[in-house]
Amino acid sequence: MIWQSILAWLPLVLIAVLNGALREAWYGKRLSELQAHQISTVSGLLLFSLYIWALINLWPLDSAQQAWIMGFTWLGLTVGFELLFGHYVAKHSWGRLFHDYNVLAGRLWPLIPIWIMVAPYVFYRLGS
Repeated sequence: MIWQSILAWLPLVLIAVLNGALREAWYGKRLSELQAHQISTVSGLLLFSLYIWALINLWPLDSAQQAWIMGFTWLGLTVGFELLFGHYVAKHSWGRLFHDYNVLAGRLWPLIPIWIMVAPYVFYRLGS
């Protein structure tokens, strides 16, 4: 189940990159950084939802336990990738990376890992 979850997680990275490219190429230049971040978070949630819904319908899970294993695997991979890639490859400071977790400053990023964690279970339950 872990390997299946890792394999199913890889397209989420592609979706995130494409969503970020859309932000940078289109509306990110016309809005404040915070507004662009918020719109990008919402569009990311929608795009991830479409993918996860399709995945769960094409590759049905057998149990709620499998859905939670997938969700927690995706949570670990997503946060780990964001922090490790962001710091060591993109060379962002830890402060900048953790700034996106500040909901009190209007940052919506925490919705992404939370949704990625619960979405497999939500779509599993909707399909049962």
